[in-house]
Amino acid sequence: MDLDWKQYRPAEGTVILSTIDAHAAGEPLRIITGGLPPLPGTTILERRRFMQEHYDHLRQALMWEPRGHFHMYGAVLTPPVTPEADLGVLFLHNEGYSTMCGHGVIALVTALVKTGAIRPQGPHTPVTLDTPAGLVRATVHLDGSGQVERVSFLNVPSFVYAREVELELPAYGKLAVDIAFGGAFYAILPAERVGLRVVPEATAQLVAAGEAIKKAVNTRLLITHPFEEDLGFLYGTILTDVPQDPAHQSRNICVFANAEVDRSPTGTGVSARLALHAARGEVADDQPVVIESLLGAKSAFSGRVAGRAVVGPFEAIIPEVSGTAFLTGRHEFIIEATDQLGKGFLLP
Repeated sequence: MDLDWKQYRPAEGTVILSTIDAHAAGEPLRIITGGLPPLPGTTILERRRFMQEHYDHLRQALMWEPRGHFHMYGAVLTPPVTPEADLGVLFLHNEGYSTMCGHGVIALVTALVKTGAIRPQGPHTPVTLDTPAGLVRATVHLDGSGQVERVSFLNVPSFVYAREVELELPAYGKLAVDIAFGGAFYAILPAERVGLRVVPEATAQLVAAGEAIKKAVNTRLLITHPFEEDLGFLYGTILTDVPQDPAHQSRNICVFANAEVDRSPTGTGVSARLALHAARGEVADDQPVVIESLLGAKSAFSGRVAGRAVVGPFEAIIPEVSGTAFLTGRHEFIIEATDQLGKGFLLP
């Protein structure tokens, strides 16, 4: 039986949202391409607040079940707010709104070029984004046939916020964690400190540890950003381990938002880790490192310290992160006014 979509007549009050879906290193990105009303505001943070206050039900409808899932991730495009930028972007997840997202930049810019929204300007095409954390300068790298090979981006200045913060947790005893900012704040520590390995079969235990550490840090330490109050919160926990591929630097799992697990190495997390490694003298400027995700060697981002900066009282780096993304689908989602479950729900 053939179903004719053209025969569908939406009832009054029905909302229809179109999206393009992609993934970077396994982590999904659902890009809203139509149906969302304009977001007023002179800054990206103002637009983020407006969406949170007025259209958060649309985030829930697309990120949560039955259209999404506990670990879905999304993006909203806006006009730029600075003269240098090509466009603005907000990032969405199961709990709310990110301050920056590296896998999201890689997947979004790939989608923009593959769909013709941005036309390549040679083998290295610049795309500049206004994000809630600041200006991010991406570059699309094309192969010899003109296809997107990878996307790299110069992230916002990243820095170490606190070193060796001492915690005591009932399940893990005394721990020391580092706090670093890479567009978002992370608590970073080796997984072995909680008696775990970063492998898929340990995901539940890693999530439990990450959430417990995040809660303990929030009890122990007030995190503030030097310039933006809205950026001052602990976004997640990164647990590190040895890599699957010995040629790579390491692997990690990032547990963020509401116990959400990043399938990618986490672009902002790689940036925060680069800031930490640079502060320890473990990486030199321009030295490339490859970091794997929970999925292992097939899911990896490369990074390097591309420059130096100062953020308030903090010595900072300019990280460059690079990765590959692919399109996975396009959708037209329907939100019928009388569908109560269709408004969104979460099951872990």
